[in-house]
Amino acid sequence: MRASTSLKTMTLAAALIAAPLAGAYAAGHHKGALDATPTADFVGPRAAGLIDQVQGVDQGITDARQANNISASEAQQLHMRAARISQAADHVAASDHGRIPSAQYHELLRRLDNVDQRLMNDTGSGFMMGDGSDGGNYPNG
Repeated sequence: MRASTSLKTMTLAAALIAAPLAGAYAAGHHKGALDATPTADFVGPRAAGLIDQVQGVDQGITDARQANNISASEAQQLHMRAARISQAADHVAASDHGRIPSAQYHELLRRLDNVDQRLMNDTGSGFMMGDGSDGGNYPNG
């Protein structure tokens, strides 16, 4: 089962990376060689870092589901939220020659952190609040 999930994750990552390249190729295919613009791919360090972080959160979701720490519906919802963040990053990068401006980068990171925090809370490994003086520590969120 681990191999099939890993294959699904790799397939999702490949599709998310290939989509802007395919669109850029299709758009540039009808132009002359002198009119061609560079392909809109992830070239900036922010974009590459963000994609790596999305993949890490996505793998964490997969691992939590395999360990039965979250339900299938929770995993699906979290995967979809991570995919939307990745698509948003792709859209921003495609519109800005492969780069993500600082404000949008920080907004996407904030959204990804919310997904990660939700995963941590759902699995019981979220940040704990309180010092135990009232009988225990409580999850933040």
